[in-house]
Amino acid sequence: MVKIRLSRYGSTHNPHYRIVVADARRPRDGGYIENLGHYDPRKTREDYLKVNVERAQEWLAKGAQPTATAKRLLKAQGVKF
Repeated sequence: MVKIRLSRYGSTHNPHYRIVVADARRPRDGGYIENLGHYDPRKTREDYLKVNVERAQEWLAKGAQPTATAKRLLKAQGVKF
């Protein structure tokens, strides 16, 4: 199954996440199919959340399942489910 989920990067005590499309069997920070955007939970910059809305909607139409957190972030950017 293909999932839309978060993949962590960044240094210790400074988390940043990529919003990615990945096979559910892959590790959290392992390889992914496509990068859809990024998220900074600490909101240190004005553009702390950025998502490619068109690509996200295409993946959802193909059957990709978002995790709960990814779904919340996609909704905040205006992705229709």
